[in-house]
Amino acid sequence: MQQRPAGERRGAGGRPVFWLTGALACSLAAPALAQSKPTLEELQRRLEALEQRYGGTAAQATADGQALDVAALDQRLRVLERNLELQEEARVAREKEAAVVAVNDKGASFRSANGDYEVRIRGLIQGDGRFYSGGEPAGTYDTFLLRTARPTIEGTLGKWIGYRFTPEFAGDSASIVDVYADLKFSPAATVRVGKFTSPVGLERLESSSALSAIERALPSELAPNRDIGVQLQGEVAKGTVSYGIGVFNGTVDGRDAITSNPDNEFEYAGRLFFEPFKNDASFWSGLGFGIGGSVGDTEGTGNNFLPRYRTPGQVQFFNYHAAVAADGRRTRWSPQGYFYRNAFGLLAEYIETAQELRVGATRAELENNAWQATVSWVLTGEDASYRGVAKPSSPFSPGKGGWGAWELVGRYGELDVDERAFPLFADPAVAARSAQSWTVGVNWYLNSNLKLVANYLQTRFDGGGAAGADRDDERAVFTRLQVAF
Repeated sequence: MQQRPAGERRGAGGRPVFWLTGALACSLAAPALAQSKPTLEELQRRLEALEQRYGGTAAQATADGQALDVAALDQRLRVLERNLELQEEARVAREKEAAVVAVNDKGASFRSANGDYEVRIRGLIQGDGRFYSGGEPAGTYDTFLLRTARPTIEGTLGKWIGYRFTPEFAGDSASIVDVYADLKFSPAATVRVGKFTSPVGLERLESSSALSAIERALPSELAPNRDIGVQLQGEVAKGTVSYGIGVFNGTVDGRDAITSNPDNEFEYAGRLFFEPFKNDASFWSGLGFGIGGSVGDTEGTGNNFLPRYRTPGQVQFFNYHAAVAADGRRTRWSPQGYFYRNAFGLLAEYIETAQELRVGATRAELENNAWQATVSWVLTGEDASYRGVAKPSSPFSPGKGGWGAWELVGRYGELDVDERAFPLFADPAVAARSAQSWTVGVNWYLNSNLKLVANYLQTRFDGGGAAGADRDDERAVFTRLQVAF
């Protein structure tokens, strides 16, 4: 039988087959390079060694006592080549089915080979130092505290379902911050069900890890925070228009909803936001503006039905009498917008809330409002954005010239309570009629995960003091260490 050159037997087996056939070809060509010709016994020993390494029929061949000729070796070589091809095909199949694991500055992720199933693990830790120098009521002390400790598990279950679960471990007891599922019919239409931020306030919808200042501004005290319900949301016109509209249990100004509907009434909330130049490389590409609002009935007394307003220093300065009850319609509306251009950032919003109240036989609809403007400038030249500085151009690296990114922040805001609230619905000796607050601060982004913040806050009040006097100004220094991934 005529021998086929071993170098021609190259199959799908890849490198092992190529190496094997090349080795045998060199063995058969050895007479041209050496004085002595290898015997069939020597070639068989080499083939048996390869068969033992990659799998083959060496043991069976020896037991059967086959003749040591070229035809026998050729047949065994064919078997070994096919075995290697099958092994390579199995390896490729395993790689196609293997999960893709990634760990980087955004956390860890586990994704199926086809990309339909994914689990992402992220986290946010914020530790604060709060130091007051005036205006704080009795019981408010300088302190260090763990402000936020939130792991997040999110991802996809097939092409149509997304999910997110975020518990909160800061404070005296654990709670659930976000827990929802998304039915993703298309980018223009996603149905979200669960607990998440109500689509009203601009700063309320901003992640706490991306805030320019340590605490949110006064308008966020009037906007609802996280609520439980169902929402239709999406983006249209190539992402330049986004919307959200939903039905919720309803929650008081500035707070999360409780675990169940407290009054058998629902609240309807929505938001429409435009970024008309988002896809253009123009001066106005960072412009966004829109309006949010909510409406619904609520009836009841206590903190689950009526708000308490706090300063950016987290000190309460307004509350209603204990006998006051929410008794009817509650509405909110909020024009809002931002503009980011290179290192410059500006965010502004206004919000007004109206609530029908009752105390005894007296009824009234009171209207409270607030506004704020925040200006930021990244000194090191990185782009400012609604999501903060994404990544410093030169991460902090002592001795190597890297100092991270530095950002200056200034903010002013006011909150005004309806004058008709006093003295029947609120005590003027305890509750202030208005608050005006300003904040200056510096943010140091050491890298994309670590951020240090320092703020000076000052708030002035109208009313809220004994005998009709104004409450003392509140002055505070807040600091924060933030780790986000």
